[in-house]
Amino acid sequence: MNEAAQKYWDHYWKDREKSPSVTAWQFGDDPDQLAKLVMKGIKTATCSAHIFYELESEPLPTTQDYSVILNSQNEPVAIIKTVEVSTLPMNEVSVEFAAAEGEGDRSYEYWWNVHEAFFTSELKEVGREFSEDLLVVCERFELIDVK
Repeated sequence: MNEAAQKYWDHYWKDREKSPSVTAWQFGDDPDQLAKLVMKGIKTATCSAHIFYELESEPLPTTQDYSVILNSQNEPVAIIKTVEVSTLPMNEVSVEFAAAEGEGDRSYEYWWNVHEAFFTSELKEVGREFSEDLLVVCERFELIDVK
């Protein structure tokens, strides 16, 4: 977590006991737009390819996790708390979950096309190929604070 994110996190909790489970990160392809959707309460879910947790030896998210959301300049803009996590093949993600991601016209088709393109590109960088049954980690979250 960078210094600005840490200061924001500390300021938010003030004298209350802080959760020890916090990370700071940006959303995918368009961090600024996606962060704005979160701050407006439109985006309440996100997903990522399971393979990247394995490749980076990162733990899967849990419902104990908080995140400081960063914009494209690595500046903190909001805090979210993960409230649900599930792992499933991409082709089993529900229409409702796709809409909760809040992107584009919020249709399943839009969600699929954007995520297929994003995952195809990201997987290519690590010598892997996209498949419709790519295992994805689906997270629902709630907005805790907007800076």
